[in-house]
This record gives sequence, C-alpha cells and structure tokens, in this order.
Amino acid sequence: MNANTPPVFRFAPSPNGALHLGHAYSALINYHMAQEMNGRFLLRIEDIDRVRCRPELEQDLLEDLEWLGLEWEEAPRKQSEHFADYRDALDTLICESLVYPSFMSRKQIRDSVASKNQVGIQWKDDPDGSPIYPGLEREWTETEHENERNKQPLHTLRLNMIAAIEMLNSSISFRETGSGPENETGICSAHPEKWGDLVLARSDTPTSYHLSVVVDDALQGVTHVVRGRDLFHATSVHRLLQELLGLPEPEYHHHDLILADDNRKLSKSAGDTSLRALRNAGLTPQDVKKLIGILS
Repeated sequence: MNANTPPVFRFAPSPNGALHLGHAYSALINYHMAQEMNGRFLLRIEDIDRVRCRPELEQDLLEDLEWLGLEWEEAPRKQSEHFADYRDALDTLICESLVYPSFMSRKQIRDSVASKNQVGIQWKDDPDGSPIYPGLEREWTETEHENERNKQPLHTLRLNMIAAIEMLNSSISFRETGSGPENETGICSAHPEKWGDLVLARSDTPTSYHLSVVVDDALQGVTHVVRGRDLFHATSVHRLLQELLGLPEPEYHHHDLILADDNRKLSKSAGDTSLRALRNAGLTPQDVKKLIGILS
C-alpha cells in the first residue's frame, strides 16, 4: 500500500438470507477499523449465486446495515454485474494450462474417496471438511475432456493445484494482524495444497467465491481484508491466486466468530435470529452492539 493512499476496507455480504449478529459484528469491525485508520469503507454484494440471491434480500441487508449506522463511500459493487472481470481472470489461468474441466458429481467424489478408504488409503479432507477432489480427470487428454463435455455439458472448472504451485516455484505467505484457529498471527505461511484441485468456476457461472473475491479486492483497491476466522485457511488459496494473476496482496485480519448458544457458528441456513427480527422486537442499534461486544 502506498503511504499516501488511504487504507481500504470492505464488507461483502451475500443476499441469500437475512443478516444475523455475526454479520453485524464483521461489518462493524470493518467500519470502525476504517474510521480509526482514516480509511475508506466499501460495500460489496456477493451475489454470484443467481438462484439463492434475491433482490428483496439485497434490499433488506442494505436497510439493516443502514439501521446499524454504517455508511459506505460509493454504490456497492454487485458481483453479478461483473462476470466479465472474473472470466478474464479465469481465461488467464486457462491460457497458463492451470485449469481443467471436471465432470465428477459430489456423490461420485464421495464414492471415490470411500473406495480408497475401504482399501486402507486414508483420504484427506480440505480445511472446510470436504473430501479433497481425487484428481482423476486432471490427466485426461483434451480429446477425452471434449468427448465428456459432449455428453455432460454442465461441469466445473478446477485449478490444477500441483501445476499452479510448481509454476510459482516459491513459497508464499501473508501478513495476519488478527489470529487464525491455532492463534496464527504475524507472517503466516500459505498452504494452498491443503485444498487440492478446488473449483474456480462452473460451465454456467464463470467464477467461484475464491476467484471472485481476489479479483474484486484488487479492482476495488482493498488493502485490508477483515473477516471471520472461519475464512483463515481460505487465505492460502487467495494468496496463490493473487500471485498467479499478478494481483496486489492485501493485509489480512481474521476476527472472532459470534457463536450460538450451542457453541456453533451462526448461520443463515440454520435460521439463527436475524437483525431484522431483533429490530422488530424493539432492539436499538446500540442494543445490538452491546450484544456483540462492540461499544461506540
């Protein structure tokens, strides 16, 4: 970051459900850090999932954030309006022969891994707890891929992790000013290999979370990525993609998670109490801030 350039923070919710206390916590931390550093605060709408993300939910989250007292500098960047940017980044990786089509369903992957476990091969999971893709299609020829595409038009596009790491031919790291799950902080080594050949895009959607987030952060000039500790390990993938695409490296800060009474992470899908419900129950923004331990 240029010393004469103000730091840039962002909050990036998805309009696929109601915001809860965990979202409020992350948004407010970003907002307060931006104010403390005389920086900029931006809002991004991560709506690449055109099935689950809906306009009415987007409007609700905007209203909830305004109710909390947040102000952002410019119109939010909506990912659904910038698929061309992600396609350009994907094409760069394709031209480097780092991406290949994959036709295995989640069930087929689970079955493949199960068969390996049955013969004594202990297959690893990725940091999110899903079985690492077995890589069966990585070595296919272009003709084999094309023949399968004719039979199965819908497919995913995966990063060839082995080739990507070999292309860099150097270790990568990131600066962490918060802390990871094992109290990692300071200069942290990145370990993207733990994710295996992860999905970068789908045949009907030219991006994934991992690809779009690094492209958006670069195009928006984000200098400080502040988010929940559950995304700490994803930073290794993001640093790899930044290096492969020649994108700037932001500083990272992973913060505590707001947990439910049963000690699990709050979730939209689990129906955890939304900010809208708290508002309707008569709570004020100050009440919400006290609930999550942020006083202002």
